[in-house]
Amino acid sequence: MERIEQLLESRGIRITAMRLLIYKFLAEKEIAVTLSDIENAFDKADRTTLYRTIKTFEEKDIVHQIDDGTGITKYALCEQGCSCDIKTDLHLHFHCTNCGETVCLTDHKIPQIKVPKGFISENVNLVVKGICDKCSGK
Repeated sequence: MERIEQLLESRGIRITAMRLLIYKFLAEKEIAVTLSDIENAFDKADRTTLYRTIKTFEEKDIVHQIDDGTGITKYALCEQGCSCDIKTDLHLHFHCTNCGETVCLTDHKIPQIKVPKGFISENVNLVVKGICDKCSGK
């Protein structure tokens, strides 16, 4: 818990019990989670608190948002040292069309994509869709 507290403090996030619990929950997941997943895990917590915590984590580069094409936003913890910079911190995401899970493939970086003059990149999202290793049995 001390390491989590140090990380949150270093990003200018005030430490609360709920923030620590949500961070711990995300850290235990190997897949991206939806806001509903977080709400279900903390069913006694106020929904607004959960939403604000995720938004704070996103603004402070603790989590990143994933659009995997399902229409439901998912969240995953950023790697250590990540600043969610569009030029240096982009990686692939994989969405399993069988089980519906989405995972970060942080070892597979997206190269910087140059756009034509006058265009300004604000977000890059690359999702590979197929069958995950658990579903394929390999």
